[in-house]
Amino acid sequence: MNIRRQISTAVVAGASVLGLLALSACSAHGTGRTDDGKLRVTASFYPMEFLAEQIGGKHVEVANLTKPGVEPHDLELNPRQTGELGESGAVVYLKGLQPAVDEAIKQSGVKNVLDAASTTSLEAHGTEVDGHHHTTGDNHSHSEAEGGKDPHIWLDPVKFAEAAKGVGKTLAKADPDHRADYRKNTDALVKKLEGLDREFKDGLTKRSSDTFITTHAAFGYLAERYGLTEEAISGLDPESEPSAHRIKDLHILAEKHHVSTVFFETIANPATAKALAGDLHLKTDVLDPLEGITGKSRGKDYFGVQRANLAALQKALGSK
Repeated sequence: MNIRRQISTAVVAGASVLGLLALSACSAHGTGRTDDGKLRVTASFYPMEFLAEQIGGKHVEVANLTKPGVEPHDLELNPRQTGELGESGAVVYLKGLQPAVDEAIKQSGVKNVLDAASTTSLEAHGTEVDGHHHTTGDNHSHSEAEGGKDPHIWLDPVKFAEAAKGVGKTLAKADPDHRADYRKNTDALVKKLEGLDREFKDGLTKRSSDTFITTHAAFGYLAERYGLTEEAISGLDPESEPSAHRIKDLHILAEKHHVSTVFFETIANPATAKALAGDLHLKTDVLDPLEGITGKSRGKDYFGVQRANLAALQKALGSK
């Protein structure tokens, strides 16, 4: 992580402590329920919110710590948010993605907490992820320096289904009276994710290229799942600047692997991606890391955006 982020996290951690102290009286006596009896669930960012809402259904009220349009990696929590976190009946988050959230959860005192990263296996991904060989690419040490193992599990439908099962168990533990409904909703969501997995497999079977270039290394698990090669301009940190050496490498591999498109994101700054595409006379398109839903998103929910991502990859890779 960069120095600015480390400083920011330290400041947020301090604010979190103050927020908990200021609101400790009400937190200590919180029931984890709304006035009408629903389970209060706090989600760290959109993919966790989506799982909680889909599985919790009418029995939960879900609060998302990351507002639409905010870069999740850089989220800062104010004392009010930190205090409200302590009022939750359950919390679902992804450890390692949002340092401020990780710190606040440690201090929250909430009993029913799920780290979605614990539901599946994680890998250390660099700027290159080759799905044919399941390697971590040529930038393994750089990846570890920027935060260790890749947290972007939600972009792989299979791993996201594993996280869904974990959320279902956590909600059932927090609210055992509705255990049967949570199990039913989990099974239904997992079935839909299995269907999405088949759509990706079938849609990417016949293609003229395997390699795609994107802004930051968010799509490593997706690349591995479907036998693609992700080449990221920067690493796991969307704000990190690529080196001159990395840009030179991208010029070479784009020609070698017949890359047609450089993908950028709806939230992160697209300037570098567009500049690279201009230099190489390539097309640009959106590949959404699904860290939040905004008016610019190509879909209204997780499934809609993922299908838009599939269509963008099919076009860029020459799928038939």
